Amino acid sequence: SLAVHRADVHSVLLAAVRGNDPHAVHAAHEFTALEQDADRVSVRFANGVTDRAGVVVGADGNGSAVRSFVLPGEPARFNHPAREHFEIGEALGLMDFAGAAKISGSRFVVLKGQLARFERAIGQFMLDLQTREHGYTEVNGPLLVRDHALFGTGNLPKFKDDLFRTSFFDRERFLAELDAAREAELREFRRIGYNNLTDLEIGRTKRAREVNFLDRYDKGEYSTNLYLIPTAEASLTNLVREQITAEEELPLRLTALTACFRAEAGSAGRDTRGMIRQHQFYKVELVSITTPEQSEAEHERMVTCAEAVLEQLELPYRRMLLCKGDMGFSARKTFDLEVWLPSQNTYREISSCSNCGDFQARRMDARSRKAGEKGGRFVHTLNGSGLAVGRTLVAIMENYQDEGGRIAIPTVLQPYMGGLTHVG
Repeated sequence: SLAVHRADVHSVLLAAVRGNDPHAVHAAHEFTALEQDADRVSVRFANGVTDRAGVVVGADGNGSAVRSFVLPGEPARFNHPAREHFEIGEALGLMDFAGAAKISGSRFVVLKGQLARFERAIGQFMLDLQTREHGYTEVNGPLLVRDHALFGTGNLPKFKDDLFRTSFFDRERFLAELDAAREAELREFRRIGYNNLTDLEIGRTKRAREVNFLDRYDKGEYSTNLYLIPTAEASLTNLVREQITAEEELPLRLTALTACFRAEAGSAGRDTRGMIRQHQFYKVELVSITTPEQSEAEHERMVTCAEAVLEQLELPYRRMLLCKGDMGFSARKTFDLEVWLPSQNTYREISSCSNCGDFQARRMDARSRKAGEKGGRFVHTLNGSGLAVGRTLVAIMENYQDEGGRIAIPTVLQPYMGGLTHVG
């Protein structure tokens, strides 16, 4: 591998430097420059697929295969035209896109009353299921992360246009450097001697320092950038970055219910109405950290944990094994779960579960080690949706609608809704 070859070259160069080889230092500098050039290019290459993964190397959805249909009941059939979720929600006065647009623009929604409670109930049910029955540990992590965290998961640098970036003035750093500059200036005045300086010279020096700091401020040098997470994968996966985890502790299974934020830069004109594609939405994320030997079985287990949500909600769905062209940047194998939407007479994605192998681990320098052994090896990382809360709300509204415009509440959710059986 490239990492092994780099290690070999480093060893040779280090030995040469220690042996006072006159050409070694120059060669080391040249090699470092080549490494940096290679890294700038290689970080934009997506993860590969293994021969045993069974993934079709196709360019688009034509290469995806229906792995299995799992239908806890036939897709909903109505004696009335199936209405779209936004038609139902707006008719009930509980879903307000126009109000959200006044506040934030397009691709936002305001949910009210019983529907707001319904969305909250769905997320809580999902989190309880994954933690109580499937052994995931709940994590409440940051919604704002630094760029290296998103580099680790593969969102940066390639997909920066899909992210929301925030920036704030680092006042403490600014004042600390300003004070240090003032102290240095005073020391220089004392060295020269105040009697040897005119008021004009002192004034010019102070103004030059102030102009320098204002110029750096205008250029954003004192701004700290943080990114809103596109999914809790960014927070959860990075919990093992730059550390060695004991293999006896693996697999780690983590979950979080968070708001997620996506710019949807490549989605112009798609799903412009409704809640299918929003800038802000809630999702229960599943993340596993495993050894290389565990990751294939863990992937299947993760998909099953996501399927359990749909089965308990009695929503018709199917599982898809994606081709390479449809997979995410960091994935080497991905299963999508698609739920039936009667208004569109089709299945739509509601969960994506991916095995990333050691791709993210290499970017995060996340390793594992067996007890009593030296060294370590890269862990494998997996992530999936268990599920997207907004899309689940959409699916329930459409599959459980009645002719009068009410929404029946699935049995498993009724305790979370205080015993209510219908919304509307």
